[in-house]
Amino acid sequence: MEVLIDLPKGSAPRGIAIVCHPQPLLGGHAMHKVPHLLARTLSEAGWFVARPNFRGVGRSGGAHDAGIGEAQDVLALHAQMCAEQPGVRVALVGFSFGAFVQAKVAHALAQRGQPAWRTCLAGMPSGEVEGQRRYETPVDLPDALVVHGELDDRVPLAAVLDWARPQSQPILVVPGADHFFTGKLPVLRRLVLAHLAG
Repeated sequence: MEVLIDLPKGSAPRGIAIVCHPQPLLGGHAMHKVPHLLARTLSEAGWFVARPNFRGVGRSGGAHDAGIGEAQDVLALHAQMCAEQPGVRVALVGFSFGAFVQAKVAHALAQRGQPAWRTCLAGMPSGEVEGQRRYETPVDLPDALVVHGELDDRVPLAAVLDWARPQSQPILVVPGADHFFTGKLPVLRRLVLAHLAG
């Protein structure tokens, strides 16, 4: 697995942030503008940031696995980073398909009794989305910030609200934002920084 590293500004890192990218089948990769912006933002705020390329992307081996193998890979990366820096808090950050993967990772860690310190999910797919793809997004995500664009045409806001309703999961809706938060990335940036400021 190829992992891009953004080193923290300053001395001791505030923690580790694993930032995941959008759908590889649609050209998503670790250098996509949204994960790239979030990684740069977090490194400037003092976080050690790891951005994996999912299976079959960049120099990562394997083939797309609909989020199952990708979540296993991120869990392995999480375990390795925690072993190398024991006791350091870890934040999971994901955009689009990367948010779906991070939801699976957060759920698995919580089930193991080792929840991520914080989770930030933006543009997360749930249910049926554009292209007739279906996502069974896990529920019960502790300390999760879920951000969605009001005008998201790839993942309708209604689908995310349907996912959130049974568990009363709050959703932060950015008015006028599309799936890629075009023109609204500063808002997304502020929300993520605020959630990880504790």
